[in-house]
Amino acid sequence: MANNQIAWGIIGCGDVCEIKSGPAFNKVDRSTLVAVMRRDVAKAEDFARRHHVPRFYGDAGELINDKAVNAIYVATPPSTHEYYTEEALKAGKPVYVEKPVTVNAATCERMIALAKKYNNKVSVAHYRRELPLFKTVKSLLEKGTIGNIRLVRISVLQQPNHKYTNAEHAWRLDPDLAGGGLFHDLSPHQLDILCWLFGEPKFSTGRSLNQSRSYNAPDITSVELGFEKNILMQGVWAFNVAENSREDVCEIIGDQGKLRFSFFMNSDLQVITAAGTQVMPMEFPVNIQLPMIEAVTKYFRGDGPNPCSLEDALVSMRIMDKTLQTS
Repeated sequence: MANNQIAWGIIGCGDVCEIKSGPAFNKVDRSTLVAVMRRDVAKAEDFARRHHVPRFYGDAGELINDKAVNAIYVATPPSTHEYYTEEALKAGKPVYVEKPVTVNAATCERMIALAKKYNNKVSVAHYRRELPLFKTVKSLLEKGTIGNIRLVRISVLQQPNHKYTNAEHAWRLDPDLAGGGLFHDLSPHQLDILCWLFGEPKFSTGRSLNQSRSYNAPDITSVELGFEKNILMQGVWAFNVAENSREDVCEIIGDQGKLRFSFFMNSDLQVITAAGTQVMPMEFPVNIQLPMIEAVTKYFRGDGPNPCSLEDALVSMRIMDKTLQTS
């Protein structure tokens, strides 16, 4: 596929594709969105019409076997990622798969084996790796701006979101479809960035609880990780607090200062040292996956490295598995 145009087909053109990812495929050099699929074919047709996509399907097999499509983006609930990835790889087409990559580590391990079996490329949509905010954080850490890293603190506190109880969004709260509720949906963003910054953790502990009993998945989770150089991470994800307690904060604390930023909200990066507080303006792209899709397209064309491999994603999956096993 080197130097060729990447002609994308999307399996599962739901909410995530409307702004975060879908429009980006036509904004990247040598990349075009040519087909979309959704089981509700009327919704697939509506998406195609609004986004000027020439083909739409109600059957994934038809999209995968469309000769005009040479790369697949899997944007369905996690429980189906392994199946659609295998079908695409069988057809000789590389795959960009949404996060969380699947429902558990064992399934991710099977996907790794499939990529090797079919000798094709798979990238995972841990797209924060390519955003300016997190690239800046990585650069500052590498420069030693805040000295030796001692502690990372993450706090994600949200009030109950009733949209997740309606039929279209309820899959996120179904452990069979999504793994571990909203922790499984959101924490891969943070866990992946931590492993990207500090490497695979040396130990992992945690606990998930269902405090409110509003649904079958946990609604509060704590995680503690230990990295090389005795760097400690403490994180909590709670989806059952009052609106006035809402929080999205990450602090990376060193022996000469700290970095402070948000993962999900547009916010500035604060660099706090003995010299004072430097505020670095940061803003997420409107199509937040655009930089990642550009990197994945280059990888599929043979012009760059894999920005996030299945092996990378497996590290986060193992952390989540271990945490949920103690719920």
